[in-house]
Amino acid sequence: MPTQDLKDNAARYLMQTYTRQPISIVRGRGAKVYDMEGREYLDFVGGIAVNLLGHGHPDLVQAIQQQAAQLIHVSNLYYTEPQVTLAKILVEHSFADRAFFCNSGAEANEAAIKLARRYAHMKYGESRFEIITMKNSFHGRTLAMITATGQDKVQKGFEPLMPGFSYAPFNDMAAIEAMAGERTAGIMLEPVQGEGGVHVAGREYLTRLREFCTTHDILLIFDEVQTGMGRTGTLFAYEQLGVAPDIMTLAKGLGGGVPIGACLAKESVASAFSAGAHASTFGGNPLACAAAVAVCGALLEGHVLDRVKPMGDYLANALTECKARHHVVRDIRGIGLLQGMELDIDAKTVVAEALSRGVLINAAGERVLRFVPPLVITTQEIDQLIDTLDAIFTR
Repeated sequence: MPTQDLKDNAARYLMQTYTRQPISIVRGRGAKVYDMEGREYLDFVGGIAVNLLGHGHPDLVQAIQQQAAQLIHVSNLYYTEPQVTLAKILVEHSFADRAFFCNSGAEANEAAIKLARRYAHMKYGESRFEIITMKNSFHGRTLAMITATGQDKVQKGFEPLMPGFSYAPFNDMAAIEAMAGERTAGIMLEPVQGEGGVHVAGREYLTRLREFCTTHDILLIFDEVQTGMGRTGTLFAYEQLGVAPDIMTLAKGLGGGVPIGACLAKESVASAFSAGAHASTFGGNPLACAAAVAVCGALLEGHVLDRVKPMGDYLANALTECKARHHVVRDIRGIGLLQGMELDIDAKTVVAEALSRGVLINAAGERVLRFVPPLVITTQEIDQLIDTLDAIFTR
């Protein structure tokens, strides 16, 4: 189908929920993708932190092909080996004792909130149900998760919102101490706010938050949908920030492009979910779990994870040097291969200009560029990004 026909049909038949870039991507290899006309693009969006192994990674492709030929889906009324194998890998490499699988980050966060409320209800009664989240956060697009998200623009037009959520300034422990009370069941935050502009939680703040939650038996929930699965240089961001949560959510990169989410928890918390308390028809199906097992293998045994920190340092240093050359760049921040560049100009203008030069980047807010490339990105490809940014800012 010609590109224009595709655009016309999309305009005619799809709900208009996305502002799409004017290209149609048809294939990819590594950190490169190609449009219908055969033009090549360097991908620093990575499906927005999803394509951890890049495009067409042979281990992931083989795992999907083999599982699809054997068994794509079966009800969770029965055991499947890929699901149990994936749960074992995630538990043995994290703080957690149990895993629940679903289809997306929003669903994983829904599971986390339900688990926190059920734990508090069983232990303290129905009056303890409130969840504190952070201003400028992002937790998904379901009705509960836009309520959990601390951004007015995400919530506008969907009122009345669900009760039981309040918002604290990010990295402000005094605000948490002032807000939390007998009704507080959990505190949820992203170790790095991605959609909110790439803001990193401070180590001292997280340490104090962990101590506060432990003292008051408030569950600490980390949304690692974007930061998990090696994005920051460790398998999970909490490992290098020095604080373990009670509940953690994953999605995005977990399946390398195949939709899957996970909610992990300590045994003392996970036991609040009994049979029938929560469920998902497609969650943890054999195809998605086989893909996720392949991603875990590439990260942990194929040494992809080992290269994230050096590549992340290289990217951060290159962006910092770019900032020194151009007055329109205000700040560089992030961890590993999740980096943000704050500008004095409209970020979307830079995104459009980069696209015309064959580089895909993403705006997180009005003035922040977010870089979340595949974890297999090379120094040469990072240099290409920097050359492109230099040309745009000079112009």
